[in-house]
Amino acid sequence: MGHGGNVIDELRADHREVEEFFEKMQALPAHDEKRRDIADQLTIELVRHSVAEEMYLYPAVRKHLPGGDALADQEIKDHSTVEQLLKELERAKVGDTRFDTLVQQLIQEVSAHIADEEQHLFPALARGVQTATLDELGDKIRTAKKFAPTRPHPGAPSTPPANKLLAPGTGLVDRARDFVTGRGRS
Repeated sequence: MGHGGNVIDELRADHREVEEFFEKMQALPAHDEKRRDIADQLTIELVRHSVAEEMYLYPAVRKHLPGGDALADQEIKDHSTVEQLLKELERAKVGDTRFDTLVQQLIQEVSAHIADEEQHLFPALARGVQTATLDELGDKIRTAKKFAPTRPHPGAPSTPPANKLLAPGTGLVDRARDFVTGRGRS
């Protein structure tokens, strides 16, 4: 991930990438071990995306949009649900019915979250936030994704300032683990 453009363009491109992972996963037979590789890549991208949104997008939503606190709180709640599903998926074995159930739950949760952001949040941002600010947020989101964790950490803080302080260190540890294990290289 790291597509360019303002924050809305960047996050929409991330959404399309996530949907492609879902399609790839669903196209494979239930016992195909490639599904684990896709699940790992999907997890890496979703976690990085979520952390970047929590670091920069949702604080901007709180600051610039009427009712922004409630909007941001709901988005963070959605992230928490998805992160818990990702943690469970990380432990599930391909071919186990639990793996398939978790994939379906994840697709439902993430698809609903994407639809909500694209139908409500992004248009509100486009109307309520200056172009220069949207561009700056796009840059911040791209930078944050480079250093964000790659594994779900449901207990980690999801709001500033704690998330901005802890995410880069957690991300470094996650990337080191990924390097050693080969996770996410496919």
